[in-house]
Amino acid sequence: MAAKGEHLELDAGGRTVSISSPGKVMFPEHGETKADLARYYLAVAEPLMRTVRDRPTMLQRFPDGATGKSFFQKRIPDSAPEWLQTTTVSTPNGTTSRAIVMADIAHVLWAANQGCLGFHPWPYRASSPEQTDELRLDLDPSPGVTFAMVREAAAEVRGFLGETGITAFPKTTGNRGLHLYVRVEPGWDSFGVRQAAVSVAREMERRRPDLITGAWWKEERGERVFVDFNQNAPHKTVFGAWCVRARAGAQVSAPFAWDELEAIEPDALTMRTVPGRVERLGDPWAAIDDVPQSIAPLVERYRADLAAGIPDAPWPPVYPKMPDEAPRVAPSRARPR
Repeated sequence: MAAKGEHLELDAGGRTVSISSPGKVMFPEHGETKADLARYYLAVAEPLMRTVRDRPTMLQRFPDGATGKSFFQKRIPDSAPEWLQTTTVSTPNGTTSRAIVMADIAHVLWAANQGCLGFHPWPYRASSPEQTDELRLDLDPSPGVTFAMVREAAAEVRGFLGETGITAFPKTTGNRGLHLYVRVEPGWDSFGVRQAAVSVAREMERRRPDLITGAWWKEERGERVFVDFNQNAPHKTVFGAWCVRARAGAQVSAPFAWDELEAIEPDALTMRTVPGRVERLGDPWAAIDDVPQSIAPLVERYRADLAAGIPDAPWPPVYPKMPDEAPRVAPSRARPR
């Protein structure tokens, strides 16, 4: 292996990508280096590109490794190589940036060489930004929630989606929660996809109020799993599948099959173990693009709630007030009527 301070040249699908300081330790628990990180992405290139190809992606960079300081980067510098594909993305307030588009595995390796320990892809393809093609259900454990409870919540959500004819694909977050992804058929924008997520959160709380909540305000959640519908708001991104998290053990946000749910242990899915899983078991998300799903039944539930006088769920504070939104104020601060 090249020593720290040298360069390592890697073949990334026919393009040579140079990894600087390849011996730099990025993960202290087992000493994985920047070269190890790049080689990991080469090892999972096929399933990774299935999830990220043609998506604008925000980078979370850790120049000093997983335990160092980090920053988010949307803007790709002018010094980037000419072959790097980019597109214009915007924030809720309208600010625009030139973001990387993950066109191939060479783009991933270029980002890894920048010390990127977190890819956050947009839920649309750069070639069709008006079409949001992923519904992302973030099962976020509140303090006091065990991973066994998160597993149970995932099974409940899967059951409900199945009743509506929707197939979801699970992955670990690389930390304490789980993500469920649905490939959405053409014709939906991010507002419609968020409405679908709101309806999932509400229905799950109706069915299992002891376990699951759709409460946006933390003070109302208790020790329950929160279905974070606002991860589907316009311009929001989610930590990407197959990506290595900035944790000391180099944990991966790893897709898995539903029949593994009761046995899956997120901390065991690392940069060291995931390539072997893929080699043995294949890609558990191999069929995600086969049959895009209709979210119309979920959106119809949301619209029925509006017709019944139930307002939209609260939006994050960086977004302007929305037409159907309830007062955006924490219950403890709301004025008595």
